[in-house]
Amino acid sequence: MEGMYTLTAPKPSLPMIKTKIDYKLPFILITSMFFMWGLANNMTDTLLAAFKKIMSMSDFQTSWIQVAFYGSYFCLALPAALVTRKFDYKTGVLIGLGMFIGGALLFYPASQTMVYGHFLVALFVLAGGLSILETSANPYIIRMGPPETGIQRLNLAQSFNPIGSITGVLLSKFFILSQLDQASEEERAALSPAQLESIQQAELSAVMGPYIGTALLLFMIWIMIYFTRMPKGSDRAERDSLRTIFTRLFKNINYKWGVVAQFFYVGAQIGVWSFTIRYVMKELGLDESDAATYYLASLVLFTASRFVCTALLNYIRAEKLLALCALGAIFCCLVVVMFSGFTGVIALVLTSGFMSLMFPTIFGLTITGLGDDTKIGGSGLIMAILGGAVLTALQGTVSDITSSIKLAFLVPAMCFLVIFIYGLRSMSLSTKPTK
Repeated sequence: MEGMYTLTAPKPSLPMIKTKIDYKLPFILITSMFFMWGLANNMTDTLLAAFKKIMSMSDFQTSWIQVAFYGSYFCLALPAALVTRKFDYKTGVLIGLGMFIGGALLFYPASQTMVYGHFLVALFVLAGGLSILETSANPYIIRMGPPETGIQRLNLAQSFNPIGSITGVLLSKFFILSQLDQASEEERAALSPAQLESIQQAELSAVMGPYIGTALLLFMIWIMIYFTRMPKGSDRAERDSLRTIFTRLFKNINYKWGVVAQFFYVGAQIGVWSFTIRYVMKELGLDESDAATYYLASLVLFTASRFVCTALLNYIRAEKLLALCALGAIFCCLVVVMFSGFTGVIALVLTSGFMSLMFPTIFGLTITGLGDDTKIGGSGLIMAILGGAVLTALQGTVSDITSSIKLAFLVPAMCFLVIFIYGLRSMSLSTKPTK
């Protein structure tokens, strides 16, 4: 059958970069990008709770933050692949990092106009930069060494992503959520327009602060990458037309399943994290800042589990471990739906531990063997991040319609079921000979 090949024995069509350049410094610099977009992703996740309070919004309205964020991923991934295909991965990283900086700086004018749509524009630009960064950095890391250890190397680099996530949540907890006025929605409605505007101005300035600080740090990293000699992204020019490449990818069954699995994984991850604070507030009666502590615990567990899973890949096949983790995540989501109070909260935190392996493993299994189609193929996997917009909005809609944040977690449970099926299917493919 076309598109089938052995997943556990990467083909020589994904060669390591042939260069005399030492991989150490380039690997560290590119891995720092995993940290930085983890920071941005999870600082943004907390904005749903922040804007719900600041502007008295529904769950569906706040989910537009993720629609703008992950919708931008979808729009910019393919252009990013075309840039890296024409030039190299380093160029893609620099362009993406520049947009990341620009989007973060746009938070200042947005905080001055106090218009929700302006924040969405800033997030769209920022996320567009992240899309270009991820399109470039994920396959770049895989190519920085022997093909047979590519998935493990990507898991190692991705291990620094949740460390960035933890940092992002800490920044948000202490510099955004803790700065929100404690006035309830009813109390805000009773305020005069001038009083409400004064409160909102202070709160939106708090939202802006961490993003401006992040932009300054990113600019220093941009300078370092620009002046560092980096390895090339391929051994020879890619002469095939886009139509030829798309045709090959469309016929590749493993690739198509991988893109679908990534779509549902990102939807599950963003849905789980976006509504963790809301769930904890509802079940334990806490405010936004205190509830963020449980979100932080989820990310700490996610980080620890990522390192553990990277080590386990030495002993357990990637596709098998992926299926097992998906099964564990399904169980935890069902506990979240069926139980209340501390039991549900603990299950929600544990879900993050099972999620940690999924993104880099799906990515690695999917692009293995693509050879010169890797850059365009990688963009399809980044475009699949659109799941974070579509499925998070669906989860918010379920919450609003049912008036139950608990029932909304059936959405990520169904997503993890798709990933479980993908893991089982990958195990089946890996045992069959290539045709």
